[in-house]
Order: sequence, then structure tokens, then C-alpha cells
Amino acid sequence: MPRMAVLCSLSLCATFAQATEPAAPSAEGEPMRPIPAILDTDIGGDIDDTWALALSLRCPELDVKLVLTDTGDTVYRARLAAKLLQVAGRTDIPVGVGLKQKSDGPRERQKAWIEDYPLERYPGKVHDDGVQALIDLVMGSPEPITLICIGPSPNIGEALKREPRIAAKARMAGMFGSFKVHHTTNRKRSVVAGQIPEWNVVKDIAAAQAIFAAPWIEAAITPLDTCAHVVLDGPRYQRLRESKDPLMRAVIENYDLWAAGHKDSDVTRHSSVLYDTVAVYLAFSTQHLRMKKTNVRVDNKGYTVEDAAARPVNVAMDWTNLDAFMDFLTERLLTPVTASSKR
Repeated sequence: MPRMAVLCSLSLCATFAQATEPAAPSAEGEPMRPIPAILDTDIGGDIDDTWALALSLRCPELDVKLVLTDTGDTVYRARLAAKLLQVAGRTDIPVGVGLKQKSDGPRERQKAWIEDYPLERYPGKVHDDGVQALIDLVMGSPEPITLICIGPSPNIGEALKREPRIAAKARMAGMFGSFKVHHTTNRKRSVVAGQIPEWNVVKDIAAAQAIFAAPWIEAAITPLDTCAHVVLDGPRYQRLRESKDPLMRAVIENYDLWAAGHKDSDVTRHSSVLYDTVAVYLAFSTQHLRMKKTNVRVDNKGYTVEDAAARPVNVAMDWTNLDAFMDFLTERLLTPVTASSKR
């Protein structure tokens, strides 16, 4: 989202604090089972959530159990997520409608893409109480579920309030916070020095405070320090823009709609900043990232603050090889993964 103002058992993958190789075989030579995950997203605001949903569907390391819409008009967001899932051929994934809030109005720039798509048209399961669906999935799972949080997260705050035990049965990977840098616009290389209260935190400070205070099995975040650098351009972007793949066509169609209301976007040359793709990546790998395990809390102004008294979080503070991640991101977005290959 605009940022003005985070895995599994040892048999599945290494911890957040270690660099991992995606899709590595197990010691017995068998492919690793995918990580069960829930994507909590405010898709339909900033376009990066649309790219992040597409990435989550293209990663064999992840088994997305639920797409849960968060913040604002969550029915609008659910319609958008549902149509994208149907285009991708992934109607096996349920859609959860999050806590209902008032519309974001002008920020809902992708409405034209779903004007003929009521939520009832989705062939898959729709949970009207998406928060309860999350709780039921986490509490009923025989293995930890990873919550991928890529927007302001009142849903997660509410879930922790209703059933605090979910934290002990889940891992969290999210796009939250700012430590040393921020950005001024969506133009490439607009990252500048200085901490800010980042959007996903400051939009619902109480929910963010609850998330950072919860006793997750593990927690990892990408703050603006790393995710604000992710812009696809040049040959990478042109391959995606020219792709005939149905899901990528849908992503580009939505990007064009979104960009029409964003003066800093040039859809012919580059993507916007794809913050949330890094949180999806963190759910299964820290390769190409410099991680720092530190204790973090959210203060009453929405700043992410290092505090020895707070809970530990693995923070992606910097890139060790940003170009390698960009290559990875491009190839994954271009490579379909069938639902059966994730089971």
C-alpha cells in the first residue's frame, strides 16, 4: 500500500532468520510440502497487493488456504480477490470478507474491473465472517499456518482479541514499518533517509500494536527499508507487460486502471513500488536479504521502535542482492503453478 504519513517446521523450511533456497528437496529427496498460508490483504487500494496475490499463487512453496480482505470496503476487496483467483484457475482457495468498514472512495481505482462481478459469482467458498474463518483454520490446522499480512490489519487485531491462542499456532510475515528510510512518491529510486509512521501501521495503530505484541512462533517483516526498492522495469517489466498468461494479463489490466489515477506512474516503462511482494517472499525465504533479529514494538504515533522489552522480530533491513530478487520475482510471476502441485 502507499506508505506515506510479516515457517514452518524444520521439515518444511529454515527459520526466517536463515537464508533459504526455495523448493529445495528434503533430506530424503522428496520435495518439501508447501507452507500453509493465509493472505490478509487490502487489495484494491495500492496496486502492489494485486501483484502480491499473483506472486502467492505462483510460489509452489506456499499453499494459500484463505485470501482474507482487510480494511475499508472489504466486500469490494473480496470481489477483486475472487475474480483474480478465478482468472488464475484457483477457485479452490476460499475468500474471506474481513471486518466491514466504510469505503476508501477515490482509492478504490480497480472497481471498473469488477463492475460485472458480484461476489456470488465466485465458484469457490466465500466466508462472510473472514476473521472467524482465519481463526478456525489456524486452530484446526495440524501444523503452523503462516499469516502473510500486507495491509493495515484490523482483521488480525480482531482475531487476536477473539482467540489469543492463534499466535502460538502461527507464524507472521508482513509488510510493516520503517526504520531508516521512506519514500516520497512511487517514482523509481525515490527512497530517502528518515523514518516515518508507515501506512500499514499508522492506519490502525492498535491492531499493529497487538500484532507486534503477540507471541507468534516466529515473526518477520519487510519494512520500507527493503520493500520500497522493489520496482520492475526494463526487460523484466516488458516481459510481464507483454505476457499472454491470463493472470498476468489481469494484473496488468488492473495496473493500468490503478495508474490512471496516479500521476507518478508510467505503465509503459515500469511497475509501481511492489512493497507487498517482499512479504510474500518472506513467508518462505530470506535469501538475498540481510536480516536482523531485534525486539520491536509500535509506539502510539505508529512508529516501529526497537525496544529490548518488546518481542523479537526478524527484520529485513537491507538487500544482499536486489537484482537476484527482481529476477526471481519476474520468473515466478511468469510461471503458472497448478493447485495439484501444491498438495
